[in-house]
Amino acid sequence: MDFEHRYADYLDEAALKEIQVLEKETGKTLLAYCTPPAIARLTPDELAKIQALESKLCVRLVAYDNH
Repeated sequence: MDFEHRYADYLDEAALKEIQVLEKETGKTLLAYCTPPAIARLTPDELAKIQALESKLCVRLVAYDNH
């Protein structure tokens, strides 16, 4: 997986390489978080809007509370 370095500027090249090696070893995509995110508590309306956008874009979205 190619990393977008501007979003992972807290990791140096050696750390990124370690993640990439483990991805290749496991065949899985890994996401790195500086701090564990808190899953957002959504209203039914917010959830419906997210689900509609997921359907439209054919993706899965995950909502987290802002730090």
